[in-house]
Amino acid sequence: MAKRLQGKVALITGGARGIGAAAARLFSRHGAKVVITDIRAELGRSVSSQIQSESGQPVTYVQCDVTSDSDMQNAVDAAISMHGKLDIMYSNAAVSGAVGQNPLEEKKGPGILLSAVDREAFRSAFDVNVYGSFLAAKHAARVMIPERKGSILMSGSMVTASYGAAPHLYVATKHAVVGLAKNLCVELGEYGIRVNSISPYGVATPMAVESSGLDEETYEGMFTAMANLKGVVFKVEDVAEAALTLVSDESRYISGVNLLVDGGHSLKSA
Repeated sequence: MAKRLQGKVALITGGARGIGAAAARLFSRHGAKVVITDIRAELGRSVSSQIQSESGQPVTYVQCDVTSDSDMQNAVDAAISMHGKLDIMYSNAAVSGAVGQNPLEEKKGPGILLSAVDREAFRSAFDVNVYGSFLAAKHAARVMIPERKGSILMSGSMVTASYGAAPHLYVATKHAVVGLAKNLCVELGEYGIRVNSISPYGVATPMAVESSGLDEETYEGMFTAMANLKGVVFKVEDVAEAALTLVSDESRYISGVNLLVDGGHSLKSA
């Protein structure tokens, strides 16, 4: 297998499970030295050890709360200390902002999605999804600018192109992330740094399943039934493959793109 990230160093936030873990596994298989950050220390150490055993590449876990400037600085500094550089920042850590609420359930009255959000949930979701992405980019840029190269990838969602099926809070944070990525693309292009976002369709990650209140099989079946592209069951590995393309040198002139990985679903409401 051609190793598309041979010699690269990649840091993935929220890398202990779901899309982050799938990306860490795939990047490592393609030759990258991977640093996983997450707030789940035990799981993070276990996943990094397992991936390193599978790939033979160095995979390290660093505990990090992405809403903490000092934690994010420490994670990037750890990557530099271990590997001497940082080529890829995948800002993947996120929260749904709607734990225990199924956004696709039958509405029982007007305003159900509005009334479900309190001030603390609003603040927490923007802190993790938006401020966390900003801090990841800030500290990645700090070490990439002197090298005049690098790739920053942020985690969006299909809700940036398709409306009405997700809580307002989650939609607002993901639009903010995509806007942030585009603005950073303009600023950091001068330094040879690419910034993109990736926006997947509904996929059965632990976070998505937990926030929906459904079991994994039911959640996956529901989104498969609604999907535009038939004959394919959408998996976290599909998102990881798209992320690999965006961060590899094969996409060296792609910046400012919000890549929809949704099988054309968003076009149904365009």
